Amino acid sequence: MRTAALVAVTGSLLLTAAATAPAQPGAAPRPSAAERLAAGTAEAARQSAAAGIRFGPCPERYHLEPPVECGTVSVPVDYARPGGQKLPLTVSRARASGADAEGKPVRRQGSLVFQTGTPGSSGLYFPMAAGLGSWQRVHSAYDLVGYTPRGVGADGGLSCQDPADAPTAAPQRPDAVFKAEARARATAYAAGCLSSAGTGLEQFSTETGARDLDVLRAALGERRLTFMGVSYGGYVGAVHASLFPGHVRRMVFDSAPDPAPGRMGYPDSLRQSAAFERRWHDFLDWVARHDEAYGLGTTAAAVQRRYDGVREELAKKPADGTVGPAQLQAAFAKTVFYDDYWPIRATALAAWVHGEREFLIQQAAPVPEAAAERENAAAVTAAVRCQDSAWPRDWATWDRDATRLARTAPFAAWAHTWAHLPCASWPVKARKPVDVGAAGAARAAGSARGTLPPTLILAAEQDAVAPLAGARELRRRLAGSVLVTERDAGMTGLGGGPNDCVNRHLDDYLVAGHLPAADTSCAPHPEPRPLATGGRARFDVRRGE
Repeated sequence: MRTAALVAVTGSLLLTAAATAPAQPGAAPRPSAAERLAAGTAEAARQSAAAGIRFGPCPERYHLEPPVECGTVSVPVDYARPGGQKLPLTVSRARASGADAEGKPVRRQGSLVFQTGTPGSSGLYFPMAAGLGSWQRVHSAYDLVGYTPRGVGADGGLSCQDPADAPTAAPQRPDAVFKAEARARATAYAAGCLSSAGTGLEQFSTETGARDLDVLRAALGERRLTFMGVSYGGYVGAVHASLFPGHVRRMVFDSAPDPAPGRMGYPDSLRQSAAFERRWHDFLDWVARHDEAYGLGTTAAAVQRRYDGVREELAKKPADGTVGPAQLQAAFAKTVFYDDYWPIRATALAAWVHGEREFLIQQAAPVPEAAAERENAAAVTAAVRCQDSAWPRDWATWDRDATRLARTAPFAAWAHTWAHLPCASWPVKARKPVDVGAAGAARAAGSARGTLPPTLILAAEQDAVAPLAGARELRRRLAGSVLVTERDAGMTGLGGGPNDCVNRHLDDYLVAGHLPAADTSCAPHPEPRPLATGGRARFDVRRGE
């Protein structure tokens, strides 16, 4: 990244000199910034199409075994200078099986490219879905392709602090001293990102990621892209569809965030904190309904008191020297994303309360070997989020809003504040977001003409990570799209999950190109069943693994 920064600085100086030089009489007008980006993206895609991707065994560190294979594609650090410094993106693939469940031949339809999670998440493990029954119909027709977004992974990865510096959990009511220390840490983190990446930090954004996606499309030999994005990955797909509508074949936006520019960034983080609280209470209610299994109380309030008690214990003395409030929060936050975590987390909480502590430690203890990977993911996530939209620069705004939110949404209000606070002192100016789906968005970006084909949007009615209102906004912005909603459910990432109705719509669209005639809904998937039985009896840790 430091090499990239030097190249970026040099290129910037050259551009500045060119921009200030007097124009010659009769000379053609200089291309605009958007035109330079468009031309650079087209050139990078042309080069990648010619080079292709040489697939082979995956590096051992990824623990991906055959039939999954890996390769790399190079993308420009700066699309205005496609001949300059490059960054490697690692790509994984499981070739299409070519046969249906009965062994009959199925026509290959190309590559299905997948991106998930936060900006710092890796999609490399998606091809492992080839072994899951819910993906068999799609895998029969498509190569399943995942990749690492720019800055993610061991090759050219971004890092903003020593990976050994573990996050600190905020007290439920942080005092002035804690707040001052947290602000200092956030400012140092932002400075660390600039120190690591230099001016190359300017090139982290969703728009740049969407251009990377188009280069990957070309490298795979695809004239038009078939893509599925989950959570933030859906937003990357929406920006790509807006910039390159003529390069899209089929797209699935699964649990995608609200794309409206005025609601991105800071406003979205506030809404998400409130939504997290509602979903957290869904988990508490579920545990209370299964008191015969867990013995944690028959009301959500009673279960919350048990959780708070464990949190206070860990604040006084971290379990095994490694599991404190921050690790507890991180482990239980997964219950907000996926309800299939409910049984195992409830079992761990009950086991701790009833004297068997090993299970909770197993679930919440950080894995030292993964520290660098966690920091890399956090760094890239910060770099993209802080530059995708403008964030408040004054601490008073953050403090006021978090204090207010914590009164009604204590589970995530302060945790989200500390996670996003580096954006308050981010050293790079925020970009103007792409106006997803707006008429002329591709023209304004100077990119490919064309009409976006029909697309599929999946959303859960009670999703806290990507609330349903965002999916409806995306549906409004993308003409010809159809929204499938899972009622009375809140899991993030529906496709290929436990809802057969949702999976039928996904398969019909990707494999046959069929969409419902209008927006529709599916009944919720069954609630998870408790793992443990016997309430206050001793817990067998091995049962929950």
